[in-house]
Amino acid sequence: MVLVLDTTPAAVTAPAEDAKPAKRSLAGLDRARLGEALLAAGVPHKQVRMRVNQLWSWIYVRGVTSFDDMTDVSKELRGKLAALYTLDRLEIVSEQVSVDGTRKWLLRLPKRGHEAKAPEIETVYIPESDRGTLCISSQVGCTLTCSFCHTGTQRLVRNLEAEEIVGQILLARDRIGDWPGATPPGDGRLLPDTDRKITNIVLMGMGEPLYNLDNVRVAMEVAADGDGLSVSKRRITLSTSGVVPEIARWGEEAGTMLAISLHAVRDELRDVLVPINKRYPIAELMDACRNYPGVSNARRITFEYVMLKGVNDSVADAKALVRLLEGIPAKINLIPFNPWPGTAYECSDWETIETFAEIVNRAGYASPVRTPRGRDILAACGQLKSASEKLRASARAKPADGSETGGSPANET
Repeated sequence: MVLVLDTTPAAVTAPAEDAKPAKRSLAGLDRARLGEALLAAGVPHKQVRMRVNQLWSWIYVRGVTSFDDMTDVSKELRGKLAALYTLDRLEIVSEQVSVDGTRKWLLRLPKRGHEAKAPEIETVYIPESDRGTLCISSQVGCTLTCSFCHTGTQRLVRNLEAEEIVGQILLARDRIGDWPGATPPGDGRLLPDTDRKITNIVLMGMGEPLYNLDNVRVAMEVAADGDGLSVSKRRITLSTSGVVPEIARWGEEAGTMLAISLHAVRDELRDVLVPINKRYPIAELMDACRNYPGVSNARRITFEYVMLKGVNDSVADAKALVRLLEGIPAKINLIPFNPWPGTAYECSDWETIETFAEIVNRAGYASPVRTPRGRDILAACGQLKSASEKLRASARAKPADGSETGGSPANET
């Protein structure tokens, strides 16, 4: 049974969509922007570094949502901060919990001045007994139109700001009780048997993160900061469809683990499945992987390969994949295709997947078959989509008629 949890004000306080936020939230900001906010609040320049460290600990170690809880900050400064800013989280539109414990949140972002409606994204938490993985989004929609991916049917609306990316982590920690002294949800669904409930972060949600590289990098610096959220960079994975010119830059500047959405071993097929291949073909992508900063047997690149019945799942495809990855420290994630409304693809038969995995394994590559998680709430790999649309300028200029298009993602029934 799917749980649809209460997100009314008793559970989550959120402004009405048409309300203009009077104050900016400091939750999600990096140190530099926190410093700017403190200067704007009248904090003397010589005190800014110390005050940033105080706020940093309260926001990213303790997870407070009120300035009143910052007991080592003077009452006067708490009052100034509260007058100018908030610590509000992203607004939860809906929250669903799968039978397997997977949790999916539809989140509404702050509305920008030119936006007729506040855009929405999806974030997914996948618990296992020894780890908890948070799958976060980097864009509203996507430009890449991968034919097997539900997000690809939604046009790009906009990039997420760095604080909106971090905000997904903060909200998830709120909802699963992952702050010191917090109480986990009482729904009885699976949570890791670990001190930290979010141990891994994957940039595998909505969007192509390398097309929003600067904001994603800042967000992951906040996530990895040892005095705050403290998620090891070896537990952060960026997944890209193959924006070749930015792969080396990401490795140099961010230094996280890398995953490649490969899905085909021939250019003519990958051109269809992952159309960015027309711009950056497989040979160029493999060269970028061989030269990824820090790649080694201890820091292997993950290649994601969705198993599509009769499309890319033959014995010949498996053997070609082994040849393609020669010389790259790699592991292969075989992903049973997760269906979504309107797709023309089917998942490969289990026997076919096992044969494919055996060929790759015999060649010396780890090739785990990813267990589908959250299928019943359309939270599995390739199933994420929100109802947000980018309006034409002419549509933005029209007066609002009060109609409501938000409230539930387009892929929910």
